[in-house]
Amino acid sequence: MSQRTGAHIVLDVLFDEGVEVAFGYPGGAIMPLYDALYGHALKHVLVRHEAAAAFAASGYARSTGRTGVCIATSGPGATNLITGIADAMMDNVPLVAITGQVRRNAMGTDAFQEVDIAGAVAGMTKRSIVIAHADDIEPALREAFALARGPRPGPVLVDLPNDVLKSIVHPGLSSRRIATRTPQCNANALQAAIDAFRASVSPLVIAGGGVRWSGGTQAYREFLARTLAPHCSTLHGLGAAHPHDPRFLGMAGMHGTKRANLAIERADCIIALGMRFDDRITGDVSKFAPNARTIVHADIDASEFGKSVRCDVALHGDLLETLEGLNTLLRSEPAPARLQRTPASDPLPRDAAEDRYLSATDTLDAFFEAIPDNAIVTTDVGQHQMWAAQRARPYDARSFLSSGGLGAMGFGLPAAIGAQIANPERPVYCVVGDGGFQMSFAELATIRRYALAVKILLIDNAHLGLVRQWQQMFFDDRRSETHLPENPDFVALATAYGIASERVSAGAGLGSAMRRFTGAAGPMLLHCSCHPHENVWPMIPSGASVAQLLEALPA
Repeated sequence: MSQRTGAHIVLDVLFDEGVEVAFGYPGGAIMPLYDALYGHALKHVLVRHEAAAAFAASGYARSTGRTGVCIATSGPGATNLITGIADAMMDNVPLVAITGQVRRNAMGTDAFQEVDIAGAVAGMTKRSIVIAHADDIEPALREAFALARGPRPGPVLVDLPNDVLKSIVHPGLSSRRIATRTPQCNANALQAAIDAFRASVSPLVIAGGGVRWSGGTQAYREFLARTLAPHCSTLHGLGAAHPHDPRFLGMAGMHGTKRANLAIERADCIIALGMRFDDRITGDVSKFAPNARTIVHADIDASEFGKSVRCDVALHGDLLETLEGLNTLLRSEPAPARLQRTPASDPLPRDAAEDRYLSATDTLDAFFEAIPDNAIVTTDVGQHQMWAAQRARPYDARSFLSSGGLGAMGFGLPAAIGAQIANPERPVYCVVGDGGFQMSFAELATIRRYALAVKILLIDNAHLGLVRQWQQMFFDDRRSETHLPENPDFVALATAYGIASERVSAGAGLGSAMRRFTGAAGPMLLHCSCHPHENVWPMIPSGASVAQLLEALPA
C-alpha cells in the first residue's frame, strides 16, 4: 500500500468511524485536509460561517444520535467554532471538532492565525487534543470519537498542525474503534425506585434529554404505559412521550405549562430520567417539589446526583438499560387503577390579540396544526423558542431540536440544515426570530447550494423579544437596545438567495399562507410580521418558585 499523508489518515479514520458527512469551511492551516478531501468518499458541506458548521453538525447529531463533525482552519476559523462547541457541551451533543493549526515550529511565536484553540476550549469540551506527530493521528481520533459518544456525550476538539497534516504516515488503519463503556444500574436501586413509585399517591415522571441520547424512547413509552403516571419533560425531553399521550402535562420550568409545574409542586414522588435539574426547571431549589418524599434520579453521570436537588434513589447507568430494568420489574403486576385518571388540560395563557397585528402564538398554533407528524422542528433562541416548545408535540425525541443549556442565538437555521442532510426523507422546519435569523441567514446560500427543502418560519416582532419582555417586567420597562426597527425586507432577502418566500401580516391571511408554506415542495421562508410586544406566558421569574408563577403582567 502506498504511503499516505496525515490528512489522508484523518479522512480515512472519519470514514471508518461511520462519519458520512462533515460540515466545514477551509483556510490556510487546514488546507492539506481539504486537498485530501478532493475525490474522497466523505461528503463535505460547505457552510458560510464556521459557527454554522458547529451548529449544523449539532443538528445532524441531535436528529440521528450519531457523532457530528465540523472542520475549520486555525485562528479565526477555530475561534468561530467555540459557541457551537460550548452549546454541544451544555446539551450533551456528540461532536468532534477538527481544526487546523500553524506549523509546529511556528507554534508559540504569534504566527499568522495562531490561536491556542485547545487551551481556549479546555473548559467546554470533554477533551481537547493537539496532535504533535502524524503517527498519533489515528489513535487520537479514535479516542476523540469514543469520548464524544459517551458514556455522557459531548464535544471533543482535535487540533492538527499544518505540517502534521502534510507528513507521510505509513499505511493502514491499525486500530479498531474504541468501544464506549457504560455503567449498569444496580438491581437494588431499581427495586428501590419501583418501591418508591408503588408507595406514592401522586407520582410524577420527568423526562430529560437523556431519553434522546440513550435511544430510550420506546422503553420510556413502555414505562409510562405500565405506570400510567402523569409526566412532563424538560426542553430536551420533548418527544420522549407519544405525541398524543393524554397524561403528558407539557414542558416544565420557567416557561412550562401551569399544570406541569403544579404537578411538580404536588408530587409525593418524582422520577427524573436523564435530566440535570438545571435552574430553568427548578427555579428556587429550596422550594422545588416541596411535597416529594422521594426523588428518584436516573442519569449516566453520577456527578449529577444531588448536585442541585437532593437524590433519594440514584439510578446510575445507561438510561435505556435502566428503563428496561424498571420495565422488567413492572411487568410483574398491572398498573394501579388510582393512577389511570387523565389530567385536566389547561389552555396556555396569552396576551390579547390586536386586529392590526399578527399574533405570534396564533401563528405557531397554526404551524403545529399544519405540519406532518414526522416533521423535524428546529428553533432558534428567544420568545419563539418558548412558544414553540409549549406547543410542540414531536414524533419522537429526535424531532425537536433547540439550544437549551447555552441558549445560543443563530442555532436554528444551521441546525435545520444538519438535520435535513441527515434526514433527507423527512420534512424539516426551522422556527426563528428576527434577531437570531440575522445571525445566520447567510446559510440560505447553503440551502440553495445543496438543494435542501428546509422551510423557515420567521417570527418577526422587530425586537429581541425575550430580553424586551424581561426589561418590561423586571427593569421598570426601560427598553435598552432591544428594538430592531431597521430589520431588512426578509422576503427580498430570501429571494436574493433564490429561496421562495412570502410575507403575512394579518390574521385573515394566515391560514392560506401556512398551507402554502407547509405544503411547499422545496425550501421556503414565511415571514410573519407579528405584534411587537406579545409576551410568553406562563412564566416563573428566575430564581422564584411555582407559587410566583405569572400568567399576565401584574396589574
